[in-house]
Amino acid sequence: MFPGRDREMNLGGARPSWSFVWLEFARYSTFAMLPRDLSQQIFNELVNSNRLTEASLQVFRDCALQDIGLGEYPGVKDAWMEVVASQKQSLLSVDISCSEVADSGIDLLRDCSSMQSLACNYCDQISESGLGVLSGLSNLSSLSFKRSNAVTAEGMRAFANLVNLLNLDLEGCLKIHGGLIHLKDLTKLESLNMRYCNYIADSDIKYLTDLTNLKDLQLSCCKITDLGVSYIRGLQKLTHLNLEGCPVTAACLEAISGLSSLVLLNLNRCGIYDDGCENFEGLKRLKVLNLGFNYITDACLVHLKELISLESLNLDSCKIGDDGLSHLKGLVLLQSLELSDTEVGNNGLQHLSGLRNLQSINLSFTLVTDIGVKKISVLNSLKSVNLDNRQITDVGLAALISLTRLTHLDLFGACITDNGTNCFRYFKNLVSLEVCGGFVTDAGVKNIKDLKALTLLNLSQNANLTDKTLELISGLTALINLNVSNSRVSNAGLKHLNDLHNLRSLSLDSTRVTANEMRKLRATVLHNLISMRPE
Repeated sequence: MFPGRDREMNLGGARPSWSFVWLEFARYSTFAMLPRDLSQQIFNELVNSNRLTEASLQVFRDCALQDIGLGEYPGVKDAWMEVVASQKQSLLSVDISCSEVADSGIDLLRDCSSMQSLACNYCDQISESGLGVLSGLSNLSSLSFKRSNAVTAEGMRAFANLVNLLNLDLEGCLKIHGGLIHLKDLTKLESLNMRYCNYIADSDIKYLTDLTNLKDLQLSCCKITDLGVSYIRGLQKLTHLNLEGCPVTAACLEAISGLSSLVLLNLNRCGIYDDGCENFEGLKRLKVLNLGFNYITDACLVHLKELISLESLNLDSCKIGDDGLSHLKGLVLLQSLELSDTEVGNNGLQHLSGLRNLQSINLSFTLVTDIGVKKISVLNSLKSVNLDNRQITDVGLAALISLTRLTHLDLFGACITDNGTNCFRYFKNLVSLEVCGGFVTDAGVKNIKDLKALTLLNLSQNANLTDKTLELISGLTALINLNVSNSRVSNAGLKHLNDLHNLRSLSLDSTRVTANEMRKLRATVLHNLISMRPE
């Protein structure tokens, strides 16, 4: 591989230092004589620094590596798998997600029977026949094939022998309808992810009834109805159940109410009405409940008041109002409350005054005004507040200055002016700030320039911002996401971004900045930019 230097590393009985190995790397054709942990460390460092190539990979042949993490690494294909498979019985985990590995490459793993974890997410080149090698890997405890066309009902026969499997991820596998029969004997299975497997139906779920060790079941956007849910009523160890987007009704809650270990239930976008909501009362251990985008009213919330273990409640776009919030005042462990796009107004917020553990609240698109903001200002634990609401002004923002723990503040659409931005000096811990569609000018941005912890700053839709704004924020070197779209920023202002080396996303749509200058900026200074507009 390296002309004139085809020799093994001579350890001389002493363990070489990391710096020695690193500097000497190119001189040796194999690391097989190195201690396993050192060769593993070198391999990981090459991957993390994006320096591993097909050629340099060869020095790791027969090194007894235990973990091969090449998920999303560029250029991985069948030729790489020869070295991967050479680790044989030492190999415990492999991640080749988003690679070009095909059937012949994955077939090389058949001699790695000690392997415990395999991830082949988004591997489009692997076909149904390529799954056959899995039947011999009976020690696998974790298997992931997200968005794979290879996993079909017939291809799932290869899973039947994986009796030690604990975690199986088939998210987005669209051809597995009828194949769950091959899972019925995997009685150790604890986690099964079938999100976005759109054709999974009630007839498939009946094969899960004997998987009594299941703790996490993800079924969002499947064709599961109330009948399908009835098949899982015996899974008493289930702690997480996701039915988002499934065509179930509140009638399914009768079966769910018997799952006494449940701590997370997601019924987002299921079209649930109030009838049957009395069954929520049996879910005493529930910590996370998502009821967003359903047709429930205040009448449903009556049945939530006994769920005193709740820490997160999502009522986004439900038909609830001020009276319903009175049933939440006893949920003192609540940390996150989503009330966006509801009929909640100022009067309802008084019921939340006792929720002293509340860290996040979303009041966007509600009837809340500046008066209501004052009522949540007593919640000193708040770290995230969303007030995407044109009824919120500088007065409402000023009411929040006591919330010194704030890390996330969203004022998209609020009527904030330069005067209101004076309040930002109280929020030294902010990592995310969105002040969009208001009346902020360069003068107001002066009050943002000292928020050194900011990683996300969205100032879009403030039409009077100029290049001066980019100059003012040039010291916010922690920024990862920056949006100053729909402003008067021009090419001349881009020079002020030169020190923002952490930027990964930069949006300057509808400004005077050209795509050509943006490309120059990425090529010469901001090498970490992944997303930029214009482009």
